[in-house]
Amino acid sequence: MVTIEYYYSAHSAFAYLGSRRLLQICAAAEATLIHRPFALSPVVEAQGSLPFAARTQAHVDYFFGREIERWAEWRGVPVLGHRPVHHDADYGLAARMILALGDQGFDVDAMSHAVLTAHWVHDADLSDARVLARLATALGHDADKLLRRAGTAEIDARYAENAEAARALGVMGSPTYIVGGDMFYGQDRLEMVERALTRPFAATGFRNPPVG
Repeated sequence: MVTIEYYYSAHSAFAYLGSRRLLQICAAAEATLIHRPFALSPVVEAQGSLPFAARTQAHVDYFFGREIERWAEWRGVPVLGHRPVHHDADYGLAARMILALGDQGFDVDAMSHAVLTAHWVHDADLSDARVLARLATALGHDADKLLRRAGTAEIDARYAENAEAARALGVMGSPTYIVGGDMFYGQDRLEMVERALTRPFAATGFRNPPVG
C-alpha cells in the first residue's frame, strides 16, 4: 500500500490551500492518506521556531497574507480576504473530531477537507461544537455521537501521540507530508510528493555542519 503520512493542524491556511490537490494526488496514485492532525504551536516552537505572536509584521504580511492570496489563485481555491476572526481559538476539538473517524479513508479525508474549508472560506469558529456538529451532519454523520467520541481519552491520547511523533520527526510546520520516510514540508512541495509516490528522490548523503 502506497501511503502519505499527513501532519497538519486543523486550522492551517497552507493545509487548506493544498487539501484539494492532495486528495487529487492520492486518488490518481491510489495512495492512502494517513491523517496525523496535531497541535501546531508546541511542535514548531520545540524545533526552535518563533511563536506567531513574536514574528515581525513584514513576515506575517508576506507569508500569511500575500502568499495565501497567490497560492489560492494558483491552486484555484477560494479563500477569505482576511485572517479568520477566530483563528486563535482552540481548534483541538476539530482535530479530535477528524481523529474520531479514524486516521484514513474517505470519511476522514472528507471531514478534514470540510474543517479546513469551513475555517478558511466561511470564517468558521473551530472551537464551537455547534459549528462542528453542522459540518458532521452535512457529511452524513451522527454529530452528537461523533463529538462524544472526539471527547474520549482514547482520542485525546491519539492527538497527543501525533504531536509527539511530529516532534520526533522534526516537523517544522503545517502541512508536512511523509512519503517512504522522506519529509516534504509545505503544500508548495505537493508536486514533489506526487513524484515521490512513484519515483523516490535520490539520497546523496548531503550533510550540513552542526548549527552553532
